[in-house]
Amino acid sequence: MENIVNITPENFEQIIIETSKEKLVLVDFWAEWCEPCKAITPVLEKLAAKYSNDIVLAKVDCDAQQAISMQFGVRSLPTVILVKDSQPLDGFAGLKTEQEIQEWLDQHLPKPEDALLAQASEFYAQQNFADAFPLVKQAHELCPDRADVKLLLADLNIELGRIAPAKELIKSIGLADQDGHYQAVMSKIELAEQAADTPEIQALQQQLEQDPTNLELKVSLAVQLQQAQRNEEALTLLFEVLQKDFGFSEAKKLMLDTINALPEGDALASKYRRKMYSLMY
Repeated sequence: MENIVNITPENFEQIIIETSKEKLVLVDFWAEWCEPCKAITPVLEKLAAKYSNDIVLAKVDCDAQQAISMQFGVRSLPTVILVKDSQPLDGFAGLKTEQEIQEWLDQHLPKPEDALLAQASEFYAQQNFADAFPLVKQAHELCPDRADVKLLLADLNIELGRIAPAKELIKSIGLADQDGHYQAVMSKIELAEQAADTPEIQALQQQLEQDPTNLELKVSLAVQLQQAQRNEEALTLLFEVLQKDFGFSEAKKLMLDTINALPEGDALASKYRRKMYSLMY
């Protein structure tokens, strides 16, 4: 379908009702006698061409289609109305500059982070947290202030055993955004912290306090920490072991396995991969 169409009673339902469920429909109400309309219509056509994947420009000749203009309550020309999911979303009347229309439209156009979140949400629903993580991380980099992005990233960090980054993210959520998802993430953090502090870990930590240079104890504790998804603590211990003895026991293999198990884009993996390379070269 062309993304610039003239609206008639015959295609009204197809464009205004059906197409608006998939794309934004920009309805341009105009008339031949309206001089400002002749200035604004080329701007709308230019924007429709620019955002052809996201917008359909629907032109309504108000002289020929009076019933349609009355249905939208149009009282002056030019009038521009944005329709989404069969409902008017926003609009303006009168002449505006191209920059003003662009800024107005930017408020409603799909944002790159929205597409990333949609894809990540599908992975999340499948409990494929490793593939969801880099997508949400990228969305967070694009829009670091969005509370819903921060909450989902915190949620994924918990699922991947990264409690400390999750707690940092959750601390930045303002009171206005502390909704049900926020409360669920807080509960997950509390449960994860309880589950991660196993009796085995506590016992090994006590032994290591008594014998802090024991490399075998550090490796054993790192294994338990990794199993509890306390990956950063495990990697810190394994790196300490490799600094003392690069060939000690299974430390190098354990460290590589822990790094490789981290999701794509995880800063922790990059950090400790660089640390490991520093010992090798």
